[in-house]
Amino acid sequence: MPMDAQPDLATLSLSDIARLLQEKKLPPVEQWNPDHCGDSEMRIARDGTWFHQGSPIGREAMVRLFSTILRREADGSFVLVTPVEKLSIEVEDAPFVAVEVKREGEDREASLAFRLNTGDIAIAGPDNPLSIRQGEDGPHPYLKVRGGLEALIARSVYYELANIALEEEAETPGVWSGGAFFPLEGDA
Repeated sequence: MPMDAQPDLATLSLSDIARLLQEKKLPPVEQWNPDHCGDSEMRIARDGTWFHQGSPIGREAMVRLFSTILRREADGSFVLVTPVEKLSIEVEDAPFVAVEVKREGEDREASLAFRLNTGDIAIAGPDNPLSIRQGEDGPHPYLKVRGGLEALIARSVYYELANIALEEEAETPGVWSGGAFFPLEGDA
């Protein structure tokens, strides 16, 4: 059964992206509170690859489905949750990877839409902030996606953001999206 083709982010306007976001209905995982049932034997690698029992999950449709029932718990752990079951899942870094960015507008009027490795789209702004955390190997950029879930911003996308910041020539290097400014300098 063929999967629905994902629209090309480059061809969409911001209003098209906003419409797609409104149409997407995610399960109400925050309302489901079953007892913990065990371990899913699943892991999400730092590069966004999903594994089950040590083998990569090759079916994109399965990864997309699982991503819709993923939740971050108050203690920082991750679970796959349904109305009747809750299973632990290991996440090496962030559960998603932002693999593409589209910018519309400039300076304070700009909006940045990100496509995730699962095909989801998130628009950076006050509800979906960008942040930079310093690691031993350099800066790690993230985008808050939903419910405490984040996307690690792929290196190529981070370079695009850096180029945008250089174009804007602000005193502090950073980008605007959704009326909010996001510095591209991380916490020490």
